[in-house]
This record gives sequence, structure tokens and C-alpha cells, in this order.
Amino acid sequence: MLKKRLSFWQVWNMSFGFLGIQFGFALQNANVSRIFETLGASIDEIPILWIAAPATGLIVQPIIGYLSDRTWGKLGRRRPYFLVGAILASLGLIIMPNSPALWVAAGMLWMMDASINISMEPFRALVADILPSDQRTTGFAVQSFFIGTGAIVASALPYIFTNWLGISNTAPQGEIPPSVRYSFYVGAFAFISAVGWTVFRTKEYPPEDIELFERNKIENKGLVKGVIEIFRSFLEMPKTMVQLAFVQFFSWFALFAMWIYSTPAVTHHIYGASDPTSTSYNEGANWVGILFAVYNGFAALTAFLIPWIAKKTSRKTVHMISLIFGGLGLISFYFIKDPNLLLISELGIGLAWASILSMPYAILAGSIPSDKMGVYMGIFNFFIVIPQITAAAILGFLVRHFMGNEAIYALLAGGVSMFIAALLVMFVNDVD
Repeated sequence: MLKKRLSFWQVWNMSFGFLGIQFGFALQNANVSRIFETLGASIDEIPILWIAAPATGLIVQPIIGYLSDRTWGKLGRRRPYFLVGAILASLGLIIMPNSPALWVAAGMLWMMDASINISMEPFRALVADILPSDQRTTGFAVQSFFIGTGAIVASALPYIFTNWLGISNTAPQGEIPPSVRYSFYVGAFAFISAVGWTVFRTKEYPPEDIELFERNKIENKGLVKGVIEIFRSFLEMPKTMVQLAFVQFFSWFALFAMWIYSTPAVTHHIYGASDPTSTSYNEGANWVGILFAVYNGFAALTAFLIPWIAKKTSRKTVHMISLIFGGLGLISFYFIKDPNLLLISELGIGLAWASILSMPYAILAGSIPSDKMGVYMGIFNFFIVIPQITAAAILGFLVRHFMGNEAIYALLAGGVSMFIAALLVMFVNDVD
């Protein structure tokens, strides 16, 4: 089917839901380690508590991709999943900061991440569904812009509540500070509102042959056939997708190390604080939120610049350079003692983040068949969650036994991993 070019505002509307999705992810990334430590988790226990997030994505995303490929109704193909995921994720955001015990918080992370994944995976497929090839890079770049914009606000919310509105940033032992709780409540509202905007302001293309579509759906009905189809598609991955898988592995290993260990690394290594009830610790934890806001903000600013540079050079060149700067940003945390100078480090990380959110998907979309867009976008998520599971499984052990229980060395490992990803980009075939 020949797809017509969409106006900028149509692309804007179809991507706007990512603003809400990123509110959920950013609040999770910047605050969950803080919540775990507050509820009694030790430094080496934090990674294994985080394992729920990637493990959930590994299961949920390919299934949702397979189901959405075979869905058509009043809300279209992908939009029903946006809406259901948004409702569940918003409930999770309200409950998470009120967790009375560590095991409850870990369980809520599982629920919240599963719900976010239900919404997120079909958004990737929607761009490939609707946009013609020459607009896909722009489509993913607009998604990157909303991801960055949403994360700026969401990551900075505890700081804003504390420093601008005077809301308490500390709490008795075992309780989550009010500044964090209120941030999650705002995130819940933003999530459901932004996703709702996309659901009701975007139209999808119906199947070209609705009778054939319905017949195939009946013939392939059932969980067993779905699992078989996902497995078969995995074995038949295009060459470009296999090559990108290695790039994704090392890129996301680095990101997950950063998300898990930025709070303990900054609070312990730079602020010299390890007591979650102390003022210094919570100041450092709030500053991590600002750092995350800065890298996401810079990603939002560069999101529209990256496609332009890619046209002048290539998508591979842009991605490789961006990953190198990201690696330098992570490694610099070890050498910097002034928290304000970390803002410079975040610019490199932000450039890498903007590219990670757009370039691999723009390259991938041209190499996979349109009738399997959802399932392949879901399978591609394997190479995001497998490195996260790997990081969650081994980083705690490495930090405890080989890194002197110092979280800062996990960020150094993340920087090296980003360099490896940059090297592997050179071996990717960018085809359409």
C-alpha cells in the first residue's frame, strides 16, 4: 500500500503519547533505586530488585507486538494497547511511592513496567505502519523529542517540589519523602492524558484485505500458535536486525548501569552520603533527578538535529559518534568532584540517548516486512531487555566482590560498554 506523507502536526499527534510514557519511565529510572534504599535495600541488592523491569519487557513486548499485528477494531490496530497500558501504568505510579515494604515496591515495579511496555511497543510499530520510508527517521525523532521532554519534567519533579514549592524532601526511616510521592501522582496524570491524546487524535490504516485479515486471524488464533510465530520470526530475523542486536546489547547495558547506579554513585562518591534519611543523601538524590532531566533535555533538543545530520552523512555515522560521546559522559563521573560539572557529562549521555531512541529503529524499519512490523519490533526489544537482565544479574556481584562495593565503578563499566557499541555500529548494513 502506498502511504501518503503526513503533516508535521499529524506526526506530532501520533507521537505525543510518548510524552506520558516517558513520565512513567523517567520517574522510575530516577527514583526507584532511591525508593529501594529508603525501604532498606543494600547497594548490592538493588540490581536484582530491578530485574523485574527488563524481565517483564522480554515477555510482554513480543506478545503485544504479535497481538497488535492481528488486531483491528474501532480504535484501530495499535491504539487499544496504548490505552490499556496507560490505565494500568497510571495506577502503578500512584501505588508505587506508597509501598509499605521493599517487597511491595519490587512487585509494583514489575506491574508498572509491564503496563508501560504494553503501551510502548505498539508506538514503535505505529510509526512504521503509518509513515512512508522517507518520513520514518523524522517520526522516530519526534518520539525522541517527546521522550526527552517528558523526562526533563518528570526527572526534575522531586527537585521542583522541594526547592520551588517547599515540600519536604525527607521522611522518617522506611517512608518515601512527600516530594517523591507527589511526583509520581503528577506522572500518573500525565501518562493517561498524553496517551489519550494520541489514541483519539490519530487514525490508522485498516488492513488492505479485511476478509483475508480476519481469516488469517482465525487460522492463527491461540497462544501456542502465537508463541510459535514469535519463535519462527526470531529465527528468521533479517541480517540487519541481527547486526543491530549486538549494538543494542552494549548500548542498553550501559544505560541500565547508569539508571541503577547513578543515585548511589552520586550520593556516595560525590556527596559522601550513604544514609537515605540524611539531608545530604536526599540532596544528592534530587540532583540525580536534575542530571537525568538535563540528558533528556539535551536529547529532546538534538532529536530534530540528528535526522538532518544523518541525511548529510549516514545513520550509522551519527549513531557511532553519539555513542562515543555517551561513553565519555559516563566515564567522566569518576573524575568529577563538583556536582555542577556533571551537567557537562550529561550532554554526551543525552546525545547518545537521542540517537539510541531513533537511529536503530529507523535502520530496522526498512529491513523488516510490513505485515510483521509489530512482532519484529517486539522481538527487537529482546536486545534491550537481555542486556538489562544481564546487568541486573551480574552488576551487583561485580560491585560487591570486585569493585569494593563502590557504585561509581559500575558507571565506568557502562562507559566502556558504550564504546563497544559504537565500534559495532560499523558492521551494520543499513538497507531499505
